[in-house]
Amino acid sequence: MNSSSSGFNVSSLRYRDSFNTVVAKNVIVLTLGLIINYINGSLIHTFRKHQIFYVNPRYILFIHLVVNDMIQLTSSISLFVLTYVFYRINVSLCCLIMIFAVFTNLNTPLNLAVMAVECYIAICLPLRHTELCTIRRTYILIALIWAMSAVSILPDLFILLATEPVELFYSTIYCHTDNLFSHPIHLKKKEVSFLVYLVVVWLTLLYTYIKIILAAKTAKASKSTKGDTNKGRNTILLHGFQLLLCMLTYVAHLIRKALVYIVPEYYKIINFASYIIVQMLPRLVSPIVYGLRDNTFRQHLEKYLLCSMRPSIKHGPH
Repeated sequence: MNSSSSGFNVSSLRYRDSFNTVVAKNVIVLTLGLIINYINGSLIHTFRKHQIFYVNPRYILFIHLVVNDMIQLTSSISLFVLTYVFYRINVSLCCLIMIFAVFTNLNTPLNLAVMAVECYIAICLPLRHTELCTIRRTYILIALIWAMSAVSILPDLFILLATEPVELFYSTIYCHTDNLFSHPIHLKKKEVSFLVYLVVVWLTLLYTYIKIILAAKTAKASKSTKGDTNKGRNTILLHGFQLLLCMLTYVAHLIRKALVYIVPEYYKIINFASYIIVQMLPRLVSPIVYGLRDNTFRQHLEKYLLCSMRPSIKHGPH
């Protein structure tokens, strides 16, 4: 117990930034976060205002991914700002924010895998798409995504409660996953669960991509079908790119360690760049995959943006 508790005292005071650097980093992170959440909020508003979207399983899965990204980004930015402003925060608060962050982080690859399967069914099994991809089944799948993430994260919380004294939750720590969940069981379970996620999701994407490619080859005679299969193939590729960015979370600590070993004097820059690339960049991909590429969604989004701009133009200076 003492050995695991000692992990909570880990700190790197020698790596703390100057005041100006802290302000600059927080301004950059908050600005990017507000921009991304504003874009995602616009997508959610557009989804809610038009029935064509919330009766379509594809858009329901997409908007779930967007909401999940917003929760993940807000949790991540909250931790970033709190650790810079206070450095050490209450363990209970850290645990609460960390659970939301890890939950949503685990949801993303599963959601992408389900979206890839839906795309595969729409292109390769079009006659059965309405039968297989119903609204009810879509919401059941979303519930299963959260349940699978819960199976992965809740044991960490139970292990923490079982191996640490109650007093710990009234103390303060530097809020980081490795500090909060430092027991050897946590580390081993994390490695295994990440590996399972990686294999299952990538195999799903690979299978659906190959099937769509084969469907594209057999549908060359029909131009419309060919266009649909090409669009589906490109969507799966974008899912793969988005998933690759998300999977950086699982290997980012190894890359950071390697870079710090090579150039230790750039430790702070490496950590900040890693945060932007791993935690924020993937959240920007979702609006591009559907919000901008999808013609139907883009048309309704443009109408919403134009309508929201008109009142400000009318009330502007004359």
